[in-house]
This record gives sequence, C-alpha cells and structure tokens, in this order.
Amino acid sequence: MIDIATNIAALTAKIQQVSAQSATWDREITLIAVSKKQPAAAITQAHAAGQNHFGENYVQEAVVKMAELTQKSLIWHFLGPIQSNKTKLIAEYFDWVHSVDRLKVAQRLSSQRCASLPPLNICLQVNIDQDPAKSGMTAADCMKIGLEVARLPNLRIRGLMVLPSQGQSDESLRASFRRGAGLFKELGDYLRQHAAGDDFDCLSMGMSGDFELAIAEGSNMVRVGTAIFGPRSS
Repeated sequence: MIDIATNIAALTAKIQQVSAQSATWDREITLIAVSKKQPAAAITQAHAAGQNHFGENYVQEAVVKMAELTQKSLIWHFLGPIQSNKTKLIAEYFDWVHSVDRLKVAQRLSSQRCASLPPLNICLQVNIDQDPAKSGMTAADCMKIGLEVARLPNLRIRGLMVLPSQGQSDESLRASFRRGAGLFKELGDYLRQHAAGDDFDCLSMGMSGDFELAIAEGSNMVRVGTAIFGPRSS
C-alpha cells in the first residue's frame, strides 16, 4: 500500500538536500503533486501531510475532484494540453496554468477569467529541445509573445514550464534544463525592462525522474506524481 505521507516527507527532504547543494539553495522550491488519475481520497491524504499544490492534466476529471474537495485550501495547477473549448473551465476553476503554448490560448483565458477572481497565474510552455513529439513554444516564440501575454488583463505571467525531450542522458538533460534557465532569465529581464515582469519568478522544471537535475540547474517549481502517489491507473 502506498504511504503518501511518507513519500512526501522523503521527497521534501530530498528536495531540500539537492537545493542546499546547488547554486539555487536560497530559493524556495514549490512541490506540485501531480494528481491526475488519482482519487480525491489520495489528494486528501497528501493535503493532510502538508501538501497544498496539486497539478491536473484533464479538465473534467479535475473539476469533479475539486467539487469533492471544496473544504480544503488547495492550489490547483493545470498542466495538460489546452484545447480552445476547455479554456472557459480552466479560467474558472484553476489558480495556475503552466501549459500556455500560444497567444490565442492566453487571450481566451484572460477574456474568460472572472474579474472577481484573482488574476490567473500563467507559465509559458517551452519545448526547449524543439522536439517534434512535444508541444510548446520555441525560445524565440517566448521572447516574441511573452510581453503580449504579460499585458493581458486578468492574467499574471509568472514564468516558464520547460519540457525537455525524453530518453536523454543526465548530461543532456542538464544541458536542456540549463537552456531553460537561461531563457527564463532572458525573458524575465526583457519583461522587467518593459515594466511587465515584476511577478516573473517561477521556473517550472523537473518531474519524478529528473527533478534533482532540474533543481541543480535553477528550477524552483517541480511537478511530481509517481514519487508521491505511486504508479497511476491507466
């Protein structure tokens, strides 16, 4: 039986250890528990163990779980591909969206976010290795579109979500993460030059199998599912 509380404690200790050994030791690392395909009961256990940030990939599945967990103080991150017909629900229910990969999606999220809600936190999804099997912006797209996204009402551009190619060696992965961290700094500096990047502070980079490498290269937000909840049901 999966002991979620024990897994979270072990993972938190590992994150702290890696952070202390890296150049980013003074940056707080946010752990997002990727809870897609996990029941509400598992999220409740994780929350009881001190976990507040949860990531979902499927809108309808997430909304059902949110309805079951309304008494919990949870922060919800949308991580999956965004179809245009799903932006209204995402804008209504989520606190963060990491997977903005084109300007049209950002514009729809902005127009559909209720003005009575806090601004929706946005990360631009970057296909850092230009892998044809992955979605996401190129580095050039980020530099071109980032300022336009930053100026949309009802949104706060917070950073980047970096997706490296799978199956790489540790050395290659670190190089991909290093490029992601470089782009994060470059875009942040550019936005601040145009008075639009005060909140640009989150580098969402690293998952269960590579979060240690990502933190070592500058990530301050990691997305971990299997190491917390165990294997997902199909």
